[in-house]
Amino acid sequence: MAYKDNKKFKTLEEQIEIMKYKGMTIENEAYAREILLRENYFFLNGYRHLFLKSPNDKTFIEGTTFEELYSLFLFDRSFRNIIFKNLLIIENNLKSIISYQLSKKYGYKENDYLKPKNFNEDPAHARQVHDLIQKMKRQIRINGSQHSATMHYINNYGYIPLWILVKVLSFGIVGELFTVLKKEDQNAIANIYQVEVDDLMVYLPILANYRNLCAHEDILYENKTQKQIDDTLFHALLGIEKVEGEYQQGKNDLFALMIILRQLLNSQDMKNLLEEVDHILKNLEYNLKTIPISKVLDRMGFPENWKELGTIRKKVEE
Repeated sequence: MAYKDNKKFKTLEEQIEIMKYKGMTIENEAYAREILLRENYFFLNGYRHLFLKSPNDKTFIEGTTFEELYSLFLFDRSFRNIIFKNLLIIENNLKSIISYQLSKKYGYKENDYLKPKNFNEDPAHARQVHDLIQKMKRQIRINGSQHSATMHYINNYGYIPLWILVKVLSFGIVGELFTVLKKEDQNAIANIYQVEVDDLMVYLPILANYRNLCAHEDILYENKTQKQIDDTLFHALLGIEKVEGEYQQGKNDLFALMIILRQLLNSQDMKNLLEEVDHILKNLEYNLKTIPISKVLDRMGFPENWKELGTIRKKVEE
């Protein structure tokens, strides 16, 4: 029996038969039906690649069980939740730091801090600055009567301070805001994180993309970004393999994200993150019988000594 058209609706029983036809072991079909109904065959099937014999042979490695596939699915969900929680920490920190820097320098009323002269005055950025200011003013109009904090300030004081406005700005807009600040303001903010302005310029859109990926529950563990991060102290001290002068891990994979998080989170938050990731990886390893955990780590871009990321000191430790 062949299954060439997977685009048509399939019953739970047919979904199970497709998996079995491709070599998966399913001993408890009632359990499998329950999981497929709750989790969606399409989403669960997105985790099959590590269990296939080869990219060209679409059948499962002998002995692969439904429970193993579901374990990888659950691992990715837990990993996504851990990453999302820490991205929210960074988002909140960044909003707080930017609003503090700009309010201190330019004033706390929108008529003060949203003046075009407060931003990069290079003519090449004029359109971007104008568009960003309009986006922020639009958020003031939209949230002025919908968000409790903005409504409170408008009704009681007649303005919305930047430290309140940033709460309703997306991570993407805040990242864009950083790109059009004056150089001295960018330097002041980057110095707090002990990173270079150019690096932060690269990191912020990557973080915003990952935030959206996590919020929409897309597959995370094997995600690759279009942009690569520059080589860092962490790449060198972890001894990550190089081929023709290029690091093979930590450039546009999940370990690159971990390196960014290491630089932007404080030490305790990073320690907690690494411990949580270690815990769920050990749990996944326990549930994997057909493939080694190293196969998952390799797909994530994690080197064998990934946990040492937390022991390497930044230029200036908190």
